[in-house]
Amino acid sequence: MNLIEMVKAAGVVGAGGAGFPTHVKLNTKVEYFIVNAAECEPLIETDKYLCRTFADRIVKTIPVIAESLGASRKVIALKGAYEKEIAALREAIKNSDSDVEIFEMGYFYPAGDEQTLIQQVTGRCVPERGLPSDVGCVVDNVGTVLNIADALEGKAVTEKYLSVVGEVTHTMQLHVPIGTSVLECVRAAKPTISEFALIMGGPMMGKRLTSQAEIEQAVVTKTTGNIMVLPKDHYLFKKTALPMETVRKQTKSACLQCKMCTDLCPRYLIGHQIRPNLMMRGLWREPSITDNEEYLRMFGDAANCCSCGVCEMFACPMGLSPRKVNEYLKGEFRKRGIQVPKNPEAHAREFVQERKTPTNRLVARLGLSEYYGKHPSSCEELSVDTVFIPFSQHIGKPAAAVKQAGDTVAKGELLAAAAEGALSANIHSSVNGVIEEITDKGARIRCRKE
Repeated sequence: MNLIEMVKAAGVVGAGGAGFPTHVKLNTKVEYFIVNAAECEPLIETDKYLCRTFADRIVKTIPVIAESLGASRKVIALKGAYEKEIAALREAIKNSDSDVEIFEMGYFYPAGDEQTLIQQVTGRCVPERGLPSDVGCVVDNVGTVLNIADALEGKAVTEKYLSVVGEVTHTMQLHVPIGTSVLECVRAAKPTISEFALIMGGPMMGKRLTSQAEIEQAVVTKTTGNIMVLPKDHYLFKKTALPMETVRKQTKSACLQCKMCTDLCPRYLIGHQIRPNLMMRGLWREPSITDNEEYLRMFGDAANCCSCGVCEMFACPMGLSPRKVNEYLKGEFRKRGIQVPKNPEAHAREFVQERKTPTNRLVARLGLSEYYGKHPSSCEELSVDTVFIPFSQHIGKPAAAVKQAGDTVAKGELLAAAAEGALSANIHSSVNGVIEEITDKGARIRCRKE
C-alpha cells in the first residue's frame, strides 16, 4: 500500500479539531507541507507535550508525507514562546540532518487557525471558504503526523493524548484509549469542586457540556485534545447560553458601531469580506426581510465567519455577540437556500501584523488567569474497564459496523468501515475485549484484562 492507502486503512483524521479524513487531504500535490503545533487556544497542553516527547518521530515522518504531496517546503509552525519544544525539534532536525524548517509565530490567538497560520508562514491567503490546497499548502496537526507515523507501521488510531485543565488538583496530560469516559479523565485529575461543567477543547471554540447527562455520556474521540473543568456559573457558560432573541435586543440597544469586531477579526485581516459590525447594525430588521437578494446584500458577509470568537470574547467593549449572530445568519442562509458568492482571491490587509489578539490579555478577559501557566510535568496512562467508540468521529458520513454484539475484538481491529463513495473514516477497537452492544451510533466494549 502507498501512504494514502495506509492512512485510510488506519482511520487517521485531523487530530486537532474538526476531524477531516486525512487520506482525502493528502490526495493532492502542493508546495508546502505545514505541521501545525501552534496550539490555537490557551490552556491546552497536548501539542507542546507531543513536540517535547516525540520530536524525533515527528521530524522523521514529515519528509515521508511531504514526498507523497510533492512538497518542497516542510515547515513546523509553533509559537516562539515554546522554547523547550523548539529546542527539542531543532535537536531532532540536527540529528537527522533534515531540511525541515521551524517557523516561530507570535503569541496571539488564533495562531493555530489553519488559514491564519498559512498567511503567517507563506504570506498567502486562502480564498473565502477555500482550502489550503488552493494556495499550494497542506496543513496537519502534530498529533495527526504522529498518527500517520503509526499508520506507516500498520497501526490504527486507537489512543489519544489529551490534557485536563482548570479546576483540578493538578493539570494533567493523559494517554487513554479512544472511547474512554470523559468523566473518568476528569476524576483522574481530581477536580477541586463538586459542581462543574466542561469544555471539550479550548475556551473560545470548544464544545460546552453543562448538564450531568452530557458529561456522563461524553467520551474521548480521535479529535479530543483537551478537557477544561470550570464552575457551572463561569462566565464562559453564561455567555454562550444567551438565546438569540436576547442577543438581538442587546444588539439593538447597545451596539456602538465602533468596528472593533471587524478590525480584530482574523478572517478580515487576511482579506476576506466580513464586517461583523454591519451584521450587528442591521440585525434589528432581519426578521422582516423577505427578499433573498436584499438579505444576501445585508448579511452575506456572515458566511465567511470562522467562529473563532475574537469579536464577542475580546473585541466588543459592550460584551455583545457577533459570532452568535453570524452563526444564526448562516443557518438562515441554509433555510432560505441562499448561496453566498465567494471571492476567489484574498490579500492580507496592511495592518495584519498589528491587530493580533494577545493570548495573555485574552486569558484575563475570559476569567481564566488562575488556571493559566500550569503545565503538566509528565503523562499518565489511564486504564479503563469499558469504552464506547462512536462511529462518527470525523467530518462526513459515519462508518458502518462490520462487527456484532458478542464478538471478541483485539486492539486495532476494524469495528466499522468508512462509508463507500463518501467522505468517511475507518473506526477501530481501542482495546482487547468483547462487544457488549453495537448500533449505528457506536460500539460498547468490555475490556479483557491481560
